[in-house]
Amino acid sequence: MRKLGLIGGMSWFSTRTYYEHINRLVHARVDHNASAPLLIESLDFSQLVRLSDAEDWARATKILKDSAMRLEAAGATALIIGANSMHKVYDQVAASVSIPIIHIAECVGERMAANGVRKAALLGTRNVMLESFYRQKLIARDIELLPPEMAFVDTLDRIIYEELIEGRVTRQAERELKTIITNLEQDGAEAVVLGATELEMVVDVDANVLPIYDCTRIHAEAAVDWIMG
Repeated sequence: MRKLGLIGGMSWFSTRTYYEHINRLVHARVDHNASAPLLIESLDFSQLVRLSDAEDWARATKILKDSAMRLEAAGATALIIGANSMHKVYDQVAASVSIPIIHIAECVGERMAANGVRKAALLGTRNVMLESFYRQKLIARDIELLPPEMAFVDTLDRIIYEELIEGRVTRQAERELKTIITNLEQDGAEAVVLGATELEMVVDVDANVLPIYDCTRIHAEAAVDWIMG
């Protein structure tokens, strides 16, 4: 199996989820004693949370580039960035290393296109929902995305940053996500993309009113495809 590098810590709860998903998949594909050869660098999320201006993002870019280079030097044959929002600086980070970085939104878009999804809704943090760096990867697969509703954007941003990244899961958050997804179905969405790695904590991925594309699971599956060669 090939060694994979994971840039994590954004948040550490989602990194834990990646570790579990990847190893369960390797366990299933190889044998009950197998585990994934991983290099994990867990960053200090306090340096990366709620970035707002160009200076913040320049600092984040340097942090992720340095992390990627360290993981490559340590022997990783490919990398994943364990956070949707940090894919805003994907191109700069990818240019800093000579090994591939598996893009989370490209994995999700490929899966949705293969399943024939043509109209979907994207849920995540404010920058994922409003900026183009993530949305354009899905649109490039001929997937129409519903325009973001600001009330939903505000609610999701609050739940993710004030609850989920601290590991707090509340019934109120579960109800709010269920209401949002129900409304999106009524607006014509054929599927929903969980564009924040923590959202699976409050969304029933396997039993919902719409098909749920959980970016963390899909990204982890692509990571294991790489590991297995």
